[in-house]
Amino acid sequence: MPKNITIQKILGILLHRIRFILLVAVAAGLLTFLYTNFFITPQYATSAMIFVQNYSKADAESDAANAAKSDGNSSNNAIAKKIFSSDISGSSNLAKISVTLFQNSDKITALYNGCKVSFSVEEGTFYITISVTGSDPEKCANVANQIADMCNEVFHDNFAWGQLGVIRTAKAPGAPISPNKMQNTLIGFAVGLIAACVIAILLELIDTTIKSDEDLAELYKIPVFAEIPDFENGSR
Repeated sequence: MPKNITIQKILGILLHRIRFILLVAVAAGLLTFLYTNFFITPQYATSAMIFVQNYSKADAESDAANAAKSDGNSSNNAIAKKIFSSDISGSSNLAKISVTLFQNSDKITALYNGCKVSFSVEEGTFYITISVTGSDPEKCANVANQIADMCNEVFHDNFAWGQLGVIRTAKAPGAPISPNKMQNTLIGFAVGLIAACVIAILLELIDTTIKSDEDLAELYKIPVFAEIPDFENGSR
């Protein structure tokens, strides 16, 4: 094999070993698919949503009654019949505090049952999402709903005011979120293809045999005027 390598020669090498390259790539893709299908445990994800408010309907009605008795102030929720931005921001801050409380509550962490659980607050709101991931879809849904119910108990154990409610219960997911069989198979095929190309080029580089008159001319720096065929082996 000549020492100087050009793009044209590399392409020639790859075309010459195209069957080997495709075989390795297909085998790598197939092995990746089989590994993903039989050796990687599918993971399922579901979620429940709860809300936290720093006031309740009873609190608003009580405030309205007290305001009417005192000076008839109409700036509270019940009289004005709307929620003020201060109510939302206050509840949003309470939701963030509640997440910290829920993450560190022994009553709630005892319900994880081997699942991965996370709490998140929708930015600028008082809505908390309880996300659960695990290998059993039914268990994930049960854990999420049990935690949502327990959050209500833990909340009222620590706060004398406010309220917590469930907006959305968790449902058992019908399909896993991972692994992605198609994506993994394509990645395996691509890795096998690249590896096969590299191997093909390396094999050609370490092969010092002379295969054509061009190799001989480049090796000895002399022109080749004629070739003597080998009739016994059917080659030159």
